[in-house]
Amino acid sequence: VRLVESGGGLVQPGGSLRLSCATSGFTFSLHDMKWVRQAPGKRFEWVSFIDRTGYDRIYYADSVKGRFTISRDNANNTLYLQMNGLAPEDSAVYYCALGGDPNAPTFNYRGQGTQVTVSS
Repeated sequence: VRLVESGGGLVQPGGSLRLSCATSGFTFSLHDMKWVRQAPGKRFEWVSFIDRTGYDRIYYADSVKGRFTISRDNANNTLYLQMNGLAPEDSAVYYCALGGDPNAPTFNYRGQGTQVTVSS
């Protein structure tokens, strides 16, 4: 299993970023996926979940609901997270992950992460 995140960076409050997660080593279209994040000195926080179909079950943490959108491209084995209305409290390392409970920061595999920093 290989998960490679990209798309992070420094953005001003209110800005947007689109994270991508390129996957390989498993059959992406058969697996539910999620995004989790970890701020410095804090535990992993669950962000969003998407089922294998990409439309049957999609869940968001209350802290990101209405601002973030998870999606996937099963033809290209890629997971996305569109983040709008970013705030300083969204600053963290963001990881795509595989396995674990749908709406919990548990997983069997995760990538190396991509840093998101929201600051003026």
